[in-house]
Amino acid sequence: MPKLTIVAFDGTRFDLDVDQGSTVMENAVRNSVPGIEAECGGACACATCHVYVDEEWTEKVGQPEAMEEDMLDFAFDVRPTSRLSCQIRMKAAYDGLVVRVPERQA
Repeated sequence: MPKLTIVAFDGTRFDLDVDQGSTVMENAVRNSVPGIEAECGGACACATCHVYVDEEWTEKVGQPEAMEEDMLDFAFDVRPTSRLSCQIRMKAAYDGLVVRVPERQA
C-alpha cells in the first residue's frame, strides 16, 4: 500500500495508507480532508479537487493532460505544481507522495 500525505490549508496532515489505483481525490473524500469538494465526483469536469503537488514529486507525477489543463483554468491560485487530485491515480512509484490543498477551491 502506498503512503499518501495530504496537507490541508490549515496545516493539518492526513497521513494515509491508500490502495493502488485509487485517486488522491477519492482518498481525500474518504478521509474527510477539508477543502477537497470534488463536486463532479472525479470526472475531470470541475476544479474543486485542486491540489499542489510538492515540488520533489512534480516530475514523478508528471504534467496534467490537456483536459485537466483546461479545467485548471477554473481553479483558484493555479501554480506550476497544480493538479486535479482526481487525475492522480496512486501507484507504488508514488509511495510517500505529498500534496497540499489550496486556500479555497474555485
